[in-house]
Amino acid sequence: MKFMKLGSKPDSFQSEGNDIRFVGSELATDIVVNIGDVRFYLHKFPLLSKSTRLQKLVSSTIEEDEEIDISDIPGGLSAFEICAKFCYGMTVTLNAYNVISARCAAEYLEMHESIEKGNLIYKIDVFLNTSIFRSWKDSIIILHTTKSLLPWSEDLKIVARCIDSIASKASIEPSKVEWSYTYNRKKDPHWNGVPTVPKDWWVEDLCELDIDFYKRVIVSIKNQARTSVGVIGEALRAYTLRRGSLEKGDVAKNRLLVETIVELLPVERGCVRCGFLLTLLRAACVLECSEAMKRELVKRVGQQLEEACASDLLIPAPAEDDTMYDVDLVLNIVEEFVMRGRGSEGYVLEGEIIGRSPVAPVMSGTLQVKVAKLVDGYLAEVSKDPNLPLSKFIDLAEMVSGASRPTHDGLYRAIDMYLKGHPGLSKSERKRICTLMDCRKLSMDACTHAVQNERLPLRVVVQILFFEQARASASPSHNPLPDSLAPRENNGSLGSSRSATTTTNAEEDWDEGLLNAASMRLVGRKGSERSIGSVSSVEKGHGKEAKGGGGGVSKKMFSRLWSGKGSRAGGENSSSDTSGSPRYSVNHGNHHNHHHLEEAKSTPSRNNRHSVS
Repeated sequence: MKFMKLGSKPDSFQSEGNDIRFVGSELATDIVVNIGDVRFYLHKFPLLSKSTRLQKLVSSTIEEDEEIDISDIPGGLSAFEICAKFCYGMTVTLNAYNVISARCAAEYLEMHESIEKGNLIYKIDVFLNTSIFRSWKDSIIILHTTKSLLPWSEDLKIVARCIDSIASKASIEPSKVEWSYTYNRKKDPHWNGVPTVPKDWWVEDLCELDIDFYKRVIVSIKNQARTSVGVIGEALRAYTLRRGSLEKGDVAKNRLLVETIVELLPVERGCVRCGFLLTLLRAACVLECSEAMKRELVKRVGQQLEEACASDLLIPAPAEDDTMYDVDLVLNIVEEFVMRGRGSEGYVLEGEIIGRSPVAPVMSGTLQVKVAKLVDGYLAEVSKDPNLPLSKFIDLAEMVSGASRPTHDGLYRAIDMYLKGHPGLSKSERKRICTLMDCRKLSMDACTHAVQNERLPLRVVVQILFFEQARASASPSHNPLPDSLAPRENNGSLGSSRSATTTTNAEEDWDEGLLNAASMRLVGRKGSERSIGSVSSVEKGHGKEAKGGGGGVSKKMFSRLWSGKGSRAGGENSSSDTSGSPRYSVNHGNHHNHHHLEEAKSTPSRNNRHSVS
């Protein structure tokens, strides 16, 4: 730290109690200076020879004891004492902590060159220009001290000069940095051990500034246009995290902090990480910041949503909402991401957004895959909320293009979580949510889980079995299913293309027919000894399937389906042996299978489901 000594005489200021100060001298004092409750007993000649203001005050007083009051002097007692000692020629030491208060007090006392050459104002200005403003840390220290000396420090341009000094040094090439600085953060992962100055060397030291001064310094750094937006973004993140929790303490102070940081963010995309933007957005919601600022943050998050993780999006809902999380906010973010692709290079868009239900655009690249996975993970988390409406779940799931999901395992997990957390859904609602999923994009593990999942509608299980059978039985001899029995789709998802007027009984008949037809295809293929053998082994009670058959996995699923669905429906045809393995009565005659299919079609109720016999 830089310092400057003035004067050569020993310090002879003395005190009596807490409210009397005087100079130890043989000469009697002839002036009393009051500052608040403290009285200084001093001599006129040394003071009046260097202070124009004291001359004016003394000449205007009519009291015999020459008592004057200057309680409004900037810097208070300590600053006046420095000025008084300078007038007496006593030794005083100026440094970054007291020089600005002394400068403001000297200005108040009008200690200019016009009254005496080499006066205090001149000497302090020389010290500031030649030492303080050339020092990185001293400039930051004196900027701190100027806050308590406003508006004097502002009027004297000291604040502006401090900010210019700090911003100029922060904008210099790192290789030219020759002063000490604070740096406790992680070094660049590519650091090779050679001592080098990191690009963000100045970030931690500025975290000590109050928000109003910090804002002015960052604006000055940005105006000099020599610092990358990435470094500025890192500085804003470090400052925000250093100031403590954004959701606790003084609400007004924290709100000002969030609003200021958002205002200072560079306009360039990617200047800060998406996780930090979501931290700001969460704080903005809790602190009830302006809607305009929230929209700005939503837009920024949407522009780099692929960087986020599901936990970042778990923003609490407003107090007046029944839901746990603010799903509407996430809907806006995902919608912003979808809109981001419009007209952007590298994207091919097909479709348009209509309100909250977009015909999702088809985009090239991997960003959409990442966001689809993110949305599915988020849906799985918020599905645990019993108050989450089905409409919001569907709106968010449909916001992502089907082509962006190479696999639907994540979506299936989210749907299963929602069904588990909302057992009161109607049959039509369960069917509606399952139309989001394309069973052809489920992995083998997901299919195995799904066919045993009692929460899924029967039609979904049937379609999974059909597609799994087709996938496992792709041999040239395999005879495809008739079109009349093939699973039907609705916009690429599971569902039915039938008219909305189709009755519930007819739907159940169709489901039962599909189930029996799938069973016949599995066990009735001519010339496939392995298939018949595998099912026959189950019929004989072995409880396991033959090895090597291409349709082994599918037949295993059928076995589990028949054992599980029968118990779910409460029918009489479900049975098991003492070991818990399912039993099947299989007849390989095509005529009987055909007869059973017709019987299934005519069955009006799901509870009367027949087994293959």
